[in-house]
Formats: sequence, structure tokens, C-alpha cells
Amino acid sequence: SNLNKWNQNAITVAGGNGKGKELDQLHWPVGIFIDKKKNIFIPDYYNHRIVEWKYNAKEAHIIAGGNRNGNRMDQLNYPTDVIIDQQKHSIIIADFGNNRVIQWVNQTQQILIDNIHCWGLAMDKRGFLYVSNYKKNEVRRWKMGKYNNEGIVVAGGNGKGNQLNQLAYPTLIFVDEDQSVYISDRDNHRVMKWRKGAKEGTLIAGGNGEGEDLNQLSSPQGIIANYLGEIYVADCENDRVMRWCEGKEEGEIIVGGNGKGNQTNQLNGPTGLSFDDGGNLYVADCENDRIQKFELVL
Repeated sequence: SNLNKWNQNAITVAGGNGKGKELDQLHWPVGIFIDKKKNIFIPDYYNHRIVEWKYNAKEAHIIAGGNRNGNRMDQLNYPTDVIIDQQKHSIIIADFGNNRVIQWVNQTQQILIDNIHCWGLAMDKRGFLYVSNYKKNEVRRWKMGKYNNEGIVVAGGNGKGNQLNQLAYPTLIFVDEDQSVYISDRDNHRVMKWRKGAKEGTLIAGGNGEGEDLNQLSSPQGIIANYLGEIYVADCENDRVMRWCEGKEEGEIIVGGNGKGNQTNQLNGPTGLSFDDGGNLYVADCENDRIQKFELVL
């Protein structure tokens, strides 16, 4: 096929030096964000900080938190996701343990959304912020800069369940050019796509119970969709990343899937996913406390 392939042996580009809080270490990286300069931004969950690994750096610098866990403005409490608004140089964080979405700009903090059981974040090209709520089993969106409201439900919000209009512990999310929202529906072991304004979602990956067959997922996390109708999913408990083409009955393994481990061709609980502009795939290899870069085979 003419579909992209990646080198099966990854390069560790962040962490990989054991669990810890030193600047060359991570402890449970969840979502990841890569900017145009290939800098990597990581919510370092158990270290209660957001770290930035510049391109080819040997260690990180802390750009938010890192002041132990707590609910002061300058503290984080188990952060799960991060997005960088490059126009405004702001860092927007899903501060999971504090039930808030908080923004850092030049070490000044502002709570954007409070009392929200947030896990995943996404931003679209039109300046809307999307947040998954794992307790209300929904995704809402807000206009950037206008957070003094409830937001609008764009997926789920019909209680916890496995119907097409329901979610069960949504985790990481992705929004495409058409403002369709893709949701890793963790406890349903499926990925759902909600078109803008839809009353229910479309099943696009998994949904055949928990398992490791090619038509199954196990606690999906990171997700990316592209204009070709390809959906990339971090199939967390199966220690693999899969590609599903919209409308297909099953997916294919693109990296990992070689058992749980820390070899270069193995993953251990992958969570966040990101691509750089060169098409290289970055995986937050959560339980291995490292970020793995799988280079695109040209």
C-alpha cells in the first residue's frame, strides 16, 4: 500500500533514564505536544510539572509547576495534557488532580475553567478549546478567551454508557479541520468521531470489546486523525500504536505490538501521540517514562 511506514526501532528523545524527577527523567508522561521546531512539551504526571525538551536536548527545563503537588496557582496536581498556543505563547494544561484547566503565560497563571474533571485537551484552527470530562462522560468546547460560561457539549453528555451518543471515561481527544471531535472512549475500548453539531458519534476504531485482535482496542489514549481518513490510536494496554482507516473493520499495528517491554521496538502503556512536520511519530511511552520517536521510512 502507499500508506506511510515507520522504523520499528525508536529513538528515545526525552526521558529514558528511569523514573525520577531529575531534568533528564520523566515519571509517567501522558499527553504530548510538539511544536514546529520539534520541541516536545510533556505533562510529567507524577512530577506535577510540564517540561519542555528542546530539539535534540539531553535534558528538559520546567515550564510550569515543579513546585510539588498542590492547588496553589503555581502548582500542578497530576497534569494529563498540554497544548501550546503559539500565537499567545501560552501553555494550557489539563490539571487533572485539581479539576481545572489552567493557563501559564510567562510564569503568570490564570484558571480558565474550574470544577471540571478534565483529562484531554485540543484546540482547533478557529480558536476553540475542547476539553474531555471523564466524570461527566462528555467533551465541551469554549471560545478561546471566553471561559466564564458552561461551554457547549460537542460529544457525549448523555451519561456513562456504550450507545453511540454516550461515552465511558473519555481520555485524550483530537479535533480536525472540520471541527469533528475524535475521542478515545477508554472504558468502551473504542474511538468515536462526533461531527460538528451531531447528536451521536460514529464508531471509527475498536468497539468489539476489550482485546488484542486487530478489530479491538484496550483502553485507548492518544489519537490523531488526518485528512486521508486515517486515525492513529495509542492502544495503551496492548502496548502498540494502531492505524485505522475510516470505514474499515479493523486496524493495523504501525509500531509496538511486540509485547510489554523497554526495548527499542517495544512500548509499555503508550498514551500521548504526536507527529512532527516531517511525519515522524512520537509516542509517550508512559510506563517506560520516556518519549519514543519512530522515524518515517522515506
